[in-house]
Amino acid sequence: MQGDPPLSTGTRTLTTTLKIAAAILLNHRQQMLLVRKRGTTAFMQPGGKVDQGELPLAALIRELEEELGLVITADAATFLGSYQAPAANEPGFIVDCALYQVAMKPDDRAIPAAEIEEALWASVLEPCDLALAPLTREVIFPLLMQQLLSR
Repeated sequence: MQGDPPLSTGTRTLTTTLKIAAAILLNHRQQMLLVRKRGTTAFMQPGGKVDQGELPLAALIRELEEELGLVITADAATFLGSYQAPAANEPGFIVDCALYQVAMKPDDRAIPAAEIEEALWASVLEPCDLALAPLTREVIFPLLMQQLLSR
């Protein structure tokens, strides 16, 4: 069941998967918006858990408004694929992420709210010395570098 802790069956542990939706938000300087939740250390993409019966895009639209005050429409989001990685803040869990690239309007301002403690822009082109969530570090930064190099 979504959200349950890992189950141990003798010598092996069964990992629970969390369904999430996340956004790649880029500015004109090739910087990506990253957020850090209150009480955590890892920066990650804005987004969050998909509620039962909710579509990933609907969850993303809801989370961006709750967490950052960003109001987006479905046509501003391009689905990039589903990706898996260890969860940053729930040991033993895996995130199954519906990843979207979201077009921001020039006057959009991301203002941390709800559980978001900090939001910042990180260069996609330069090494980052921030503590990053596994999905951001192992999947999203390499994906963006590949996109930028193929232009």
